[in-house]
Amino acid sequence: MVTLSDIHAAQARIRGVATRTHLIEFTGLCADDPRQLFLKPENHQPIGAFKIRGAYNTIAALTPEQRAHGVITYSSGNHAQGVAYAARALNTKAVIVMPDNAPAIKHDATAALGAEIVTVGPGSTERQLKAEALAAEHGYVIIPPYNHEHIIAGQGTVGIEILEDLPEVELVLAPVGGGGLLAGIATAIKLSKPEVRVIGVEPEAAGDAQASLRSRTLASISAEQASSTVADGLRTQSIGILNFEHFQRYADDIITVTEDEIIRTTRLLAANPQTIAEPSGAVATAGFLFHAADLPKARVAVAVISGGNIDPTMLRTLLAQ
Repeated sequence: MVTLSDIHAAQARIRGVATRTHLIEFTGLCADDPRQLFLKPENHQPIGAFKIRGAYNTIAALTPEQRAHGVITYSSGNHAQGVAYAARALNTKAVIVMPDNAPAIKHDATAALGAEIVTVGPGSTERQLKAEALAAEHGYVIIPPYNHEHIIAGQGTVGIEILEDLPEVELVLAPVGGGGLLAGIATAIKLSKPEVRVIGVEPEAAGDAQASLRSRTLASISAEQASSTVADGLRTQSIGILNFEHFQRYADDIITVTEDEIIRTTRLLAANPQTIAEPSGAVATAGFLFHAADLPKARVAVAVISGGNIDPTMLRTLLAQ
């Protein structure tokens, strides 16, 4: 299990590489809503998403000999960019296995960072198996997108920063795909200030994490079901085993949001250039806005905008609706 010391070590390791993002107060609540919401804008990272934290922490922790072999990962986009960015910063070759339905904006940004891209079908299991085969063939070091202690520790630095900026926070909401972000944030916060409630939010169309937590058994969904959500960064078929262990120990609950709620929140956040979010990055805010009855009572809350790499055509379409 990841410790608070691991997260603080990650915080020191990524300093000067990942951006220290600062909270933005959300001003779109109804006048009679007594709650206060702050947004954690990970869309301000150099790659437009939080994934740089875990990726850089993991690659930087490798030995020089390991980095000399090159690294490989499997990702639909944001972790791909995180690994490509970190590998370039550390003079390491990066190979990325991406699904053929990855948004062009994420594919092109990953390629621009100098990574070699291998394309497979849409299933998260398919790209993982391809990466494992290439690693065995060429000696690459696998940098998993979420199921790894260094990944979890790197993402946990988000939680440390939230507590530093807003000690009075009572509720934190984070999106859930593979589970690295929620696992890291929940670990950081519960080991620092256990009275703060931590809730994961995922698409109802891909609700494997909620099913896993509530049944206490790791659940999985088909590639077709995972691909049905507009939140492309959360299209995993199952959360990681290590992430699941952290959920069970530290997360208070996981709720789901509908596709309409995700789209409406993405459109709402786009009204402020500082909070533009891709659909995956909007789910935590959607959970706060549309599911107050499912959340613990809290006066001060933070929702994490995990990324802002939205396809320009999609954004224009949403804003025109």
